[in-house]
Amino acid sequence: MFNRQIAAFGVTLALLLAACTPAPKGTASSPSGAAGEQPQPGGTLTFIVNAEPPSFDGHRETTFALLHPIAPHYSTLYKFDPNDLTTVIPDVAAAMPEISADKLTYTIKLRTDVKFHDGTKMTSDDIVATYNKIIFPPTGVLSPRAGAYAAVDANGITATSPDAVTFKLKYPSASFATNLASPWNFIYSAAKLKADIHWYEKNIMGTGPFTYVSNTKGQDWVGKKFPDYFGKDKNGVQLPYLDGYKALIITDASAEVNAIRSKQAAIEFRGFTPQQRDTLSGALGSALAIQEAPWICVNYVVPNTKKPPFDDVRVRQALTLAIDRYAGSTSLQKITIVKDVGGLMRPKGPFAQTDSDLQKIAGFGTDGAANKAKAKQLLADAGQSNLTFKFLNRNITTPYEPVALFVLDQWKQIGINATHDVKETSAYQADLRAGNFEVALDFNCDFLDEPDLQLAKFWSASGLGKGLNFAYYDDAALDKMIDGQSRETDPAKRKALVADIEKYAMDTKAYQYPVLWWYRIIPYLNTVRGWRIGSNHYTNQDLETVWLGK
Repeated sequence: MFNRQIAAFGVTLALLLAACTPAPKGTASSPSGAAGEQPQPGGTLTFIVNAEPPSFDGHRETTFALLHPIAPHYSTLYKFDPNDLTTVIPDVAAAMPEISADKLTYTIKLRTDVKFHDGTKMTSDDIVATYNKIIFPPTGVLSPRAGAYAAVDANGITATSPDAVTFKLKYPSASFATNLASPWNFIYSAAKLKADIHWYEKNIMGTGPFTYVSNTKGQDWVGKKFPDYFGKDKNGVQLPYLDGYKALIITDASAEVNAIRSKQAAIEFRGFTPQQRDTLSGALGSALAIQEAPWICVNYVVPNTKKPPFDDVRVRQALTLAIDRYAGSTSLQKITIVKDVGGLMRPKGPFAQTDSDLQKIAGFGTDGAANKAKAKQLLADAGQSNLTFKFLNRNITTPYEPVALFVLDQWKQIGINATHDVKETSAYQADLRAGNFEVALDFNCDFLDEPDLQLAKFWSASGLGKGLNFAYYDDAALDKMIDGQSRETDPAKRKALVADIEKYAMDTKAYQYPVLWWYRIIPYLNTVRGWRIGSNHYTNQDLETVWLGK
């Protein structure tokens, strides 16, 4: 089966490369709609989500399959401006934080007109309960992003009045203020959390622009406008503009394209391949708009260090050395949503290494043949020349399948016989969290170019990396390095510390390592207005400012 699968991939790859053509000229590359066009209220937005979340709890999960259908039900403390996705603005906060001179105390005033969907008023108690759950989760509560808030002092989140909350830090943090705009940090009801800390895993009740109507597993998710929502646009018009939305669960790539081509759905917010874009452009012409952007998202190869022989660093180093990322980039960017070679930070982003420095790290050199020869020698030295294992993967066609098949083929070239173990999202994530795998294709996607976010996966698995570090190592030295860069407020010095971490984590220890970074392509019906692409598929998903044109 494996050999036939790889052979089929090779044939498909060759055909796709031969057929691949540039995007037709004249397609839109920016948000559709004429300048100065006034938003029109009403209508239902139908969009596609190609997976389902393991639970409904934004604090717990890490998949876009939660945010896309569920984020419209919730508010966050701060968020990214939908008109300028590089700028943080208040959401339920009334203003930007007041920061003490020593940068250790953040005081945040709250809006006083925010209501939960059950009619109860939001207060500072809800903010405290929400952030204590995220940063200091009790036993049995999973919070994979707790490490991003390592600077917050224990018992440091307090309600100073019904409309004010204070965060006290152990040390100045370069990322704390921006991390308060995390799209995952849904504001929850303190009363609900007190009654049952797990309530939000199976239930919905927020303060966002849309209330929950229904969901049918494998079919759809439906929300409708919340009439008491606090948001208004610059002209004082009540938000959201839409009457409601429906998220269609469509997991087949061809069916996704057909749904937009037939106008049964208007948009899929995650991203399509170049071929899907070109197919839709050819079919819909001027009825289609297209936005594209670099993506803070990447697939990682993750060996389970608790499972021999992957407890041997030589085996882990061989796995990364075997992968010719530059050849993979040339081929795969033409058929799927991956493009750039990079380390732990987004290529060409503010914390990325230079190409020459990156190429000194194992697996990132440009001499693919020499790297493979070294990989074979490392396997021989480790007594693993005939290594066989299962490669756990997620059943999302774009880009998990082509990336995995490329990696499997690279490993085959050094004598590794790995089989493709594909599972749907819930089962895949359950295996990751249980450590029930040998090597996995994981992902690391974030809402911001920020080392505290991108490095959250690298904390020790029994410490701040719990629920996110699926390589399952504990490394006090690496923890100290991650903590050190987080405390450094000088950008140049911090960048150097991050580079040291990349060398240690990807080469010296070879714990887990990127394949290729993603590139986002969103073709959609040009009736969708008020939505702008960003560098990630997490922010700007509350649909507050989206409206439908004619």
